Amino acid sequence: MAERVSLSTMLANSQNDLPAKRMKDSFVEAHLPLGSEPQLREKYLTFHNTVRFGRILEDLDSLAVLISYSHTYNPKLRRSPLSIVTALVDKIDMRQHIIYPDRDIKFTGHVTWVGKTSIEAKMHMSQCNEGVYDPVLDATFVMVARDPENKGAAFVNPLTPEGPEEDKLLQEGEANKFRRVELSTASLLKVAPTDEERKIVHSLFLNTLDTKTVSFRSRVLPPNSVWMEDAKLKGLEICHPQERNIFNRIFGGFLMRKAYELGWANACSYGGCRPRLVAVDDILFQKPVEIGSLLLLSSQVCYTQGKYIQVRVHSEVFDPLTQQHNTTNVFHYTFISDRDVPSIIPKTYGESMLYLDGKRHFNQTVGQ
Repeated sequence: MAERVSLSTMLANSQNDLPAKRMKDSFVEAHLPLGSEPQLREKYLTFHNTVRFGRILEDLDSLAVLISYSHTYNPKLRRSPLSIVTALVDKIDMRQHIIYPDRDIKFTGHVTWVGKTSIEAKMHMSQCNEGVYDPVLDATFVMVARDPENKGAAFVNPLTPEGPEEDKLLQEGEANKFRRVELSTASLLKVAPTDEERKIVHSLFLNTLDTKTVSFRSRVLPPNSVWMEDAKLKGLEICHPQERNIFNRIFGGFLMRKAYELGWANACSYGGCRPRLVAVDDILFQKPVEIGSLLLLSSQVCYTQGKYIQVRVHSEVFDPLTQQHNTTNVFHYTFISDRDVPSIIPKTYGESMLYLDGKRHFNQTVGQ
């Protein structure tokens, strides 16, 4: 880090000082030869002979960083003065539920939108099937550029689209930015639920009242339902130096893998069978995780509909010396089961807000 401090003099004073880049300047294609190099499979293989999706999340995170550095590359500098970190996983849409462990995988991606200090990178993953690569997933990551010490924002190169297709990608990136602002503004942590949502919460409450008593406290679980407080799964990770990035913080892909695996295990336990991932939505990186931290992970089934299971994973760092808890990440996963799953029922007001938040994420991902 002491070496990186000297790189601060290479930072641009404004975005206007940096040359505009094209989308193809940041294009990256990477291959994961699971089929042609069997020795790689061990790292990616599950017990059920499928690919560990948590490992794919790690690869996507690394690729997004590489794409961002490609966009900001300056051939006149030996080292980049920028510290580029993941701010948000906007969305990952699965186009195929099965990833085979004995077929080569191809990743492609490039920058599709930039702000003054932020970068949107879109990536696609496909898998070889008899010589043809079939699409598996589409991912959108938002990265932010920081100074060499990762203490303040840094400017990135502007983006110049070429042709109508790139114009459309740029407009979509701008629309994504406004959508994220609107969702943040409408967060249930900031504003009250809508009239429709309040009716949903009250209906859930009425459906759980004990008709034999006239009491607000007496609650009865409806048939084929589970109380939300009984649909949790927790985990703990000690953050060792092995999982650090070049900035001496814990690698974001590692956090995503651990959160996904806990969320998957919770969905598996809840549904009683192996669930398949439908989408990853709105993973927010609020604070970096330091080496040596105690990382507490808590997963919660927060919404269900038919065969679908919406899981929220909350991660926080616990400092045993100060006894303080600080939220670092919130993850949202949508899974689908082979059969209809029990309805999740909130009991408290706080759980009702989690239920509504889960319903919102489900509707964004799957729709009505």
